[in-house]
Amino acid sequence: QVQLVESGGGSVQAGGSLRLSCAASGYTYSVYCMGWFRQAPGKEREGVATINYDGSTTYADSVKGRFTISQDNDKNTLYLQMNSLKPEDTARYYCAATYQTFCPVARVGTFGYRGQGTQVTVSS
Repeated sequence: QVQLVESGGGSVQAGGSLRLSCAASGYTYSVYCMGWFRQAPGKEREGVATINYDGSTTYADSVKGRFTISQDNDKNTLYLQMNSLKPEDTARYYCAATYQTFCPVARVGTFGYRGQGTQVTVSS
């Protein structure tokens, strides 16, 4: 079992920045991939970014060049740095983890472990 707890959400104006954090605990030794997905009311879940155990990353086209995913293995913490935020980035953001070795960004929302999410609201 893996427990994930997100933090760092909030309200910002368009063009602003936020950094989300996700603290992982439990059986994290075999986690192969972690990532972030988001979901806005009335919209489908959208994969945002993933990072493998070796540090390789993938991003959704909608956030490329604006968001950066990273991890601190010593602290068992995942991050999502979000810059140049847009109103369409407004959503609840979830951290997720999987033991599977096939983990494209489009599948982040189906990972076996996820947190409770943190709300991000971007105003115009």
